Amino acid sequence: MNLPTRGSGRILALLRAQARAGAWPADPSWPERLAEDLVELGADWRESAQVCADTAWAARAAGHSVLGLLGPEQVSAAGPDPVTERAYRHLYLSALRYDFRCRALQEFVKQLPASVRSSLDCYSRALYAFALLGQSHEVGLALMDEVLAVAGDHAKTRHVLLHGLWLGQDLDRGAERLLALSSGPPFDTGNDPIALFRMAGALRRLGRYDEGLTAIDRATDLLPPEQTDVRADFIRERCLITAADDIRRLYGTPGEQGEGSLR
Repeated sequence: MNLPTRGSGRILALLRAQARAGAWPADPSWPERLAEDLVELGADWRESAQVCADTAWAARAAGHSVLGLLGPEQVSAAGPDPVTERAYRHLYLSALRYDFRCRALQEFVKQLPASVRSSLDCYSRALYAFALLGQSHEVGLALMDEVLAVAGDHAKTRHVLLHGLWLGQDLDRGAERLLALSSGPPFDTGNDPIALFRMAGALRRLGRYDEGLTAIDRATDLLPPEQTDVRADFIRERCLITAADDIRRLYGTPGEQGEGSLR
């Protein structure tokens, strides 16, 4: 987890909150416990995004998704405290994202009161943009640009947008946008395996297969060994790249006609 740089003591406190929440994922009270810890710490939206997204992912991997603990009514009525309300929303929307439930995520945000929608934090707006982008709704591109203007180099937010661009197959210049975002800050060091995985997908859609293989091989080398489910996704992407390259060699150069030519 790459937490914002706000001092080692604060980072340790946030890590403790995450560890306490994730210690017993089958315990239905852990979202409430996590929210209480974030309130006590006065967590901002960036810190909430980091901790809630990682905790939601870990709970899902353990077979206890947040979606089995929280429903949309509970999330909408999380309480008057803004940190608690935001934490529940980050947990729930992140879980919807991990399950690729774009339409459900979109519908949840749409049913929020107008006053709440207009004041959503940057990460929640990024998750909404993911839902739109993942369904190839062009309006998601404008929302993505608005989010990027606020988020800066916040990696968790940019990963959400990368995910949406990667999933949306019919977006205007989607592959070009995906490539630009996956190769820009803070991913321009070339050390983020998930960003490299998204980059490889963009390069494949653009017909740049050799570069795509380089990116996915680098991503696979960087991925921690315990992430076996993610590694399977990486191997599938490599197979897609090599298959597309084989088709090019046999039948011409479909990739050179643009990203839509291989669909």
